[in-house]
Amino acid sequence: MLFSFLYIFVDFTCPRCGNSNHRYIGSKNGAPYCRKCVSFSGLSALENDNKSFASEIAIKYKLSEEQIDASRLIVEAVNRKQNVLISAVCGSGKTELTFEVIRNAVKNGRQVGFAIPRRDVVIEIYKRLGTVFSKNRVVAVYGGNTGDLQGEIIVLTSHQLYRYENYFDLLIIDEADAFPFYGNDVLMAMFKRSCRGNFVMMSATIAPSQVANFKKSGGEVITIDRRYHGFPLPVPRIALMVGILKHFYLIRKLCEFTHELKPVFIFAPTIAKCEDLASFVTKWVRGGDYVHSKRENREKIIDEFRKGKIKYLVTTAVLERGVTVTNLQVIVFESDNDFYDASALVQISGRVGRKRDAPEGEVIFLSDRKTRAMEEAVRTIQTKNTSVSNVL
Repeated sequence: MLFSFLYIFVDFTCPRCGNSNHRYIGSKNGAPYCRKCVSFSGLSALENDNKSFASEIAIKYKLSEEQIDASRLIVEAVNRKQNVLISAVCGSGKTELTFEVIRNAVKNGRQVGFAIPRRDVVIEIYKRLGTVFSKNRVVAVYGGNTGDLQGEIIVLTSHQLYRYENYFDLLIIDEADAFPFYGNDVLMAMFKRSCRGNFVMMSATIAPSQVANFKKSGGEVITIDRRYHGFPLPVPRIALMVGILKHFYLIRKLCEFTHELKPVFIFAPTIAKCEDLASFVTKWVRGGDYVHSKRENREKIIDEFRKGKIKYLVTTAVLERGVTVTNLQVIVFESDNDFYDASALVQISGRVGRKRDAPEGEVIFLSDRKTRAMEEAVRTIQTKNTSVSNVL
């Protein structure tokens, strides 16, 4: 009997995340369990039978020809039962690219999921999709907001996918290379487990190796190097300052931006640095605040920033992706920190110039020294801009 139990224990494969490494398998009441995903517990979603089959897209602006072409290719690929990878620059309108394939899925009574690694972006996309698909039931599911799990279009954090086993006919994941999804085998397993149909993955900073592997697997890859409004990506400027000089330079630029009524994000590498920097800056320049993953009421603070009630925000990576603010300027404080790889710096830079009526702005990498990641981020953006100008 002991031998039989040990065999089961060693041979156990987690049905939720696929883990079979015995180092992460425990025993409770004589039965094996997986330590990797044991924290993912809660109600599972029931099949949604209350579908409207509405198929109307309500947007007040026109998509670019490139967006329309890409949307068509996505629909055609999914109709062929192919998965899709969208590699598109920041500000290209990736979310808009999915509207038509979502409409097509809903029209045919299929269940749609839109997964995003970070809660703040889930809330942002939920609001947008709720407006665009006003005749459909759009719900948001994230930590602290799990009371309603059923809808025709479910916008959720990647952590909540465990609730949806074999559930989605169309599953879209935005920012597929972002923390905490990228490199997390448990979340990837739950992503695959929840998708019974086809998926669409999107990001502005997909690695070439990922693109190559996706093509080998038979997926459709769609690349967009141009922003929807046709203007180039703002190229970051590297400002090298030593010690306290960085702080005084930051104050000077912040005064300049706020005097011109331009909203500003100041990125800091850690929560502690974010709070320290906010404490320093707000003594010199009024009208600012700060946000990070542990800050209470950060949704309210961000909303007040959007409305112009707050002039600038000191922030961590919680606002690195998926946020659009008109005329935004960006300063990355201590951009030489190991936390900032090239992908993160490209994403941060992509917050600037996203609106058609304000397609330009400043991105400043402020640090003691120049790093390879900083240089690579600048080079990547310059390359994208060059490829666009060659096409034009």
